[in-house]
Amino acid sequence: MGLRRKNKSPAVLSHEFVIQNHADAVSCLAMGLLLGLMFEVTAKYVIIFITVQYNVTYATNDKSEHIHFYDYGPKDIATVVFYMLIAIILHAVIQEYVLDKINRRLHLSKTKHSKFNESGQLAFFYLFSFTWGASILTAEEFMMNPTSLWKNYPHSRMRFQVKFFYICQIAYWLHALPELYFQKIRKEDVPRQLCYICLYIAHISGAYILKFTIWALLFVMARLLTLTLSVLTFGFGLARVENPDFSIAAGNFNVLTVRISCLTAICLTQAWMMWKFINFQLKKWREHIQNQIPKKKITNTKSKPTKREPNRANFVNGAAKLEDGTSPRIRKSKPV
Repeated sequence: MGLRRKNKSPAVLSHEFVIQNHADAVSCLAMGLLLGLMFEVTAKYVIIFITVQYNVTYATNDKSEHIHFYDYGPKDIATVVFYMLIAIILHAVIQEYVLDKINRRLHLSKTKHSKFNESGQLAFFYLFSFTWGASILTAEEFMMNPTSLWKNYPHSRMRFQVKFFYICQIAYWLHALPELYFQKIRKEDVPRQLCYICLYIAHISGAYILKFTIWALLFVMARLLTLTLSVLTFGFGLARVENPDFSIAAGNFNVLTVRISCLTAICLTQAWMMWKFINFQLKKWREHIQNQIPKKKITNTKSKPTKREPNRANFVNGAAKLEDGTSPRIRKSKPV
């Protein structure tokens, strides 16, 4: 019996090694940051990565209760980096324990396998974001009182849930960039995925920096609802409370140029999404129609001879035979 060959492990720090072990490496890095909280020397530095920064506390009129709000600043970059690491770990867990098991049962091709992984990851994220976003809309009473989206602008302070929602959304879409490498995405699929990833990052980051809460909270909902509320907010609501004093320090971006730019970006994005959706549905409809059309049966008809040819005799061993194997009858000559 021959010895059984073992699969060679990839070289350390090679591309294949990084791809196979990226989740473990990221887990060790995140664990190291969490262990830093245990020591007083490192805790004051590590806390920037884990907790939400820029806490502002207000006392109520009777001073018996305190309301906590949050602002944003450069320290949020560290927080986004940490939760981007968490997103990479969760991505690997969902891939290994859910999607890969389903793929083994379905026996999909490489193309369908890649699309299934992409759709599966987005399905988990959209469901989670929709549930979380709906709870924020309910808690902040945005659904019952939509005028609060533009009333008393600029919204210089945010609730914890709102800010943490922004942090997680930005972290998720930033983690999708290195995942293009970790998941070995095909070169022809990279431009398409890179396009919508950058669109999400630009819109959510813009809404977070400019203190507009409407797009990020409703991006998972219907395109028409997003477009309608965006026009209502930017076109009518914020225009009525316009403050001509543009001030980055005060967080006031409610000027005509910024409003038109934001509304244009949202409208173009929604129109592009709908255009892609319609084209996809039309393509599927054409394929369905073509499959429904019965194929015409092609019959090969042999050309019939115009004149009937007489049977030719074959001569075998000096004897004449017809094509059907019978010998011709020899006529006897009459005596003269």
